[in-house]
Amino acid sequence: MIDDKGERIPLTVADSNAKDGALTIVFMEVGKTTQQLGLLKTGDSIMSLTGPLGLPTDVEKFGTVVCVAGGFAVAPIMPIARAMKQAGNKVISILGARSKDLLFWEEELKSVSDKLIVTTDDGTYGRKGLVTEPLKELLEGSEKIDRVIAIGPSVMMKFCAKTTEPFKVKTIVSLNPIMVDGTGMCGCCRVVVGGETKFACVDGPDFDGHQVDWDLLAARQRTYLPEEKRALENWQCQHEKHS
Repeated sequence: MIDDKGERIPLTVADSNAKDGALTIVFMEVGKTTQQLGLLKTGDSIMSLTGPLGLPTDVEKFGTVVCVAGGFAVAPIMPIARAMKQAGNKVISILGARSKDLLFWEEELKSVSDKLIVTTDDGTYGRKGLVTEPLKELLEGSEKIDRVIAIGPSVMMKFCAKTTEPFKVKTIVSLNPIMVDGTGMCGCCRVVVGGETKFACVDGPDFDGHQVDWDLLAARQRTYLPEEKRALENWQCQHEKHS
């Protein structure tokens, strides 16, 4: 929560250093709050930071694990890929973005992966195409894939789950519905998984991608688009007046 009038937004801890107490959090400047965060400089502070919340990712020795990151989701995928590697798994990572200028942490992800495949929608770097294409090829290959972890935009996670479903490979996705308090009290982050209502902030964020009601999730994410747009425009007007 950036200030006393700010909203609480959910961000994933991308890395941490217990020795100096540092947390690494990566975000994309899209709405009002993330643009405000982007203005912070070294030495600045925010009002509050609460966490970690939710349940930890299930990490054990599965065999061969494919980690799929869409865009900025390389941030939450990084610690998972590293933990999977440390647990004795073979880790194959797929990193995708719309274009080359949106890619980052390629070398970092490569360092914790046995194999890294990079794709861009427009072909400006790596392989041209969507992350689901190399994912399908891996599933159709001779090597047994034991688990897939896909994190990114909802539509990307949805189609990763659709891609793995015919192969019956367990696919874990990290859901990002609207969140307010992060404790399950407000119910804003509710999702339907396997026909049951779950709260992403306390029951998740990881869920079985084959069980998620993706259409309902997409509809809920669109609920406050007009208000989000208006909040950003109002803040930009006020910011311009004071700058």
